[in-house]
Amino acid sequence: MPTAIDEVLAALDAGQVAERSVLKEAVKDSLAALVELAPGRSVEVRIPPFAAVQAIPGATHRRGTPPAVVETDPLTWLLLCSGRLSWQEARNSGKVHASGERSDLSQWLPLKVG
Repeated sequence: MPTAIDEVLAALDAGQVAERSVLKEAVKDSLAALVELAPGRSVEVRIPPFAAVQAIPGATHRRGTPPAVVETDPLTWLLLCSGRLSWQEARNSGKVHASGERSDLSQWLPLKVG
């Protein structure tokens, strides 16, 4: 059975846009997979407008602005998660904004989801 990420990528391959609800599910599923793979609270990963999580082992963040933040749009995130876009390509193109210690997620991507 295809995952929400599979559905988003299939729509992209067909030159279409996935339904918002499917895109949201894919983002949430992939972020849950990241948290499972790299539990921790040292980096906040933000995929607006759908979700944000804290992950990656290291110093725990509790309040205020996190010391490390990664932010990108949903489609870029899913391309990173699927391995269709590399971390370096996304950073070089400005599609991913990452700051702070441990904000390089390349060792965790692509993700195994589903």
